[in-house]
Amino acid sequence: MKRVCKVIFLCLALMPAWCLAMSVVFINPGKKDEIFWLTAARSMEAAASDLGIRLEVMYAERNHLNALLFARQLAERPRSLRPDYLILSNDYGVGPEVLRLLEGTGIRTFFAYSGITDPRDRQKVQAPRKVYKNWIGVLEPNSEEAGYLTASVLISKARAQGLFGSDHKLHMIAIAGDRSTTTSLKRNQGMLRAVTEQKDVVLEQQVYGEWNRAKAREQSEWLYQRYPQVRLVWAGNDLMAFGAMESWAERGGKPGGDALFSGINTSEEAMTKLRTGSLASLAGGHFIAGAYALVMLYDYHNGHDFADEGMELERSMFVLFSADDAKRFQSQYGDLDFHKVDFRRFSKALNPAVRQYQFSFRQILSPGKGRT
Repeated sequence: MKRVCKVIFLCLALMPAWCLAMSVVFINPGKKDEIFWLTAARSMEAAASDLGIRLEVMYAERNHLNALLFARQLAERPRSLRPDYLILSNDYGVGPEVLRLLEGTGIRTFFAYSGITDPRDRQKVQAPRKVYKNWIGVLEPNSEEAGYLTASVLISKARAQGLFGSDHKLHMIAIAGDRSTTTSLKRNQGMLRAVTEQKDVVLEQQVYGEWNRAKAREQSEWLYQRYPQVRLVWAGNDLMAFGAMESWAERGGKPGGDALFSGINTSEEAMTKLRTGSLASLAGGHFIAGAYALVMLYDYHNGHDFADEGMELERSMFVLFSADDAKRFQSQYGDLDFHKVDFRRFSKALNPAVRQYQFSFRQILSPGKGRT
């Protein structure tokens, strides 16, 4: 018996360190070349490197059926090859089915970016660690905040530029993401809150561009024809804003001049358009949610359960970018290299002085707040 124990000990001692590290799979709902989801993955890779986590990224390519396929594949892996944790976003409402597929596999599931909020789904899954014991938590950016901030600035700038219709009101259209993803719904709620606070704003129509530039371009073409007094366009992400800007320019208009546009995300194109003035308002930085989720899982894995702060956390992560912020972001992270950020400093397990998670993006964007 002693001999067997010695053999096992030697095998473990000789095993490469990466074999013993905690392992995480991220089912990325986006495409490999989709800038937001690529940026999210790159920041997660940097955090994983800092924390000694083995990270595997699987791209669903904007097809929710692929997310379910990946979950089945993970469940069917030999137990020794399954990850310790799965991170996913509840895009298109895939969450409940993924939880069902992974029940009993030993894989602990964590939602980042978008949790489960649909009342019917909540009735089935309830809360983390209840019906599905291995669903351990959620971290969401405050998406309602992003919708509200971008719409508020859009309205304020339009009023300052006097872009009123013949009825002395500001006429706006909204191009939302999709009808089911929590992130999309909350951004819309924020936009609607900003609109209802103002007496001189008319929201003519809200459509769903499915986060797609080409679709938003097509939709905006007929919306401009239907509502000729529209001079404000709120969009749920940057790509849809770009599509609407392109169709406005084709009509002979000047984005940032005779019509104003807002967007969300941190693409190079968005930063440049904000700096040149063709994009009136921009919020972003929430791509960092996946990296922060890894910090939480690292702590959980090392005996520091985040449940003391709550199992479904919503944190303010968005930055309402100024032109100077955009310039700084391009300078610091334009190459999508986030290894200059020391993600270890956010960990409670590694920093006993950290009592509460601080997960804003502003601290990463600010000068002197990177790796020390």
